[in-house]
Amino acid sequence: MTVALHLRGVFLPDESERDAWIVGDRLTFVRPTGEHETIASGGFVTPGLVDAHCHVGLAPTGHVPDPADQAQQALLDRDAGALLLRDAGSPVDNRSVQERDDLPRLIRAGRHVARPKRYIRDLGVEVEPADLVAEVERQVAYGDGWVKLAADWIDRSLGDLGPTWPDDVLAAAVGRAHELGARVAAHVFGEDALPGLIAAGIDSIEHGTGLTDELIDAAKAAGAAVVPTLINIDNFPQIALAGEEKFPAYAAHMRALFATSRERIRRAYEAGVPIYTGTDAGGSLPHGLVRSEIHALVGAGIPLADVIAQASWRGRAWLGLPGLEEGAPGDLVVYDTDPRVDLTAVMLPRRIVLRGRVVG
Repeated sequence: MTVALHLRGVFLPDESERDAWIVGDRLTFVRPTGEHETIASGGFVTPGLVDAHCHVGLAPTGHVPDPADQAQQALLDRDAGALLLRDAGSPVDNRSVQERDDLPRLIRAGRHVARPKRYIRDLGVEVEPADLVAEVERQVAYGDGWVKLAADWIDRSLGDLGPTWPDDVLAAAVGRAHELGARVAAHVFGEDALPGLIAAGIDSIEHGTGLTDELIDAAKAAGAAVVPTLINIDNFPQIALAGEEKFPAYAAHMRALFATSRERIRRAYEAGVPIYTGTDAGGSLPHGLVRSEIHALVGAGIPLADVIAQASWRGRAWLGLPGLEEGAPGDLVVYDTDPRVDLTAVMLPRRIVLRGRVVG
């Protein structure tokens, strides 16, 4: 006999205190017949957190092709309360994560699409502009409704950041992805690639440290979202130092982008651009840091209540999953106090439930 899980608490964001049950892997507010096990009484209940920019199968030490090692990465995210991950490009096949019901739900963007010698070596699929549209078609077929473009990187002929793709090619590639029902995310640090990305209809600006007020207004008008990855941006001074001897202009630019990163993201939020929570885990950072990114976004001046919403129910809606509603997946986190007013609550979940199973 299946035993339903029972919990009572204040369900967010509707703020109603109520009883709920999880039958199988689904949430219901209608008491089922049969036995149940109470897993939480009191507290605040949110949908699982979202890491909207991470890389399962990539680590600071390099590629992670072994499914067992990829699972360990995903478990770190799960134990932090991140029950939905958007993989923003992986150099290896990480679909095994999707086959395990004890690991977070994973939405994949396939592999990074980059231009030769204009991105991290061996990380993405490298093509010239004439082949970009065809490669986007391949990555749409390989991924789960997202494609990831490397849209700017250091141009050694300039000695500074520069756009990777011509605007017309970029527009054709993004347009083709949209025709095929996929959305496009773009890595972009600097300012110069952003006008072409926004004009092309980019869906998700990753990092976005080059967002000036004018570009913020354009991004809002175009319906683009931003995933800042602030805890990764904290590495910019070290990146600048490593490149300073050969490329002093680039180093100075990276430092300037870092210095204004919090202000620019706050301005984007204040202008009404959707901001979502992503860690960039797997590059220079380990997995399991979604709560650190929440802290960083609050530190940037975004109100805690909005950060929690973006990191939970709004982030899930953006990626196509429901929140805590009748029949929704049983993916939730229970906190002793309201995480919208008590930041420390995020660090101390009472219960983590994934696919109807208590996992923390």
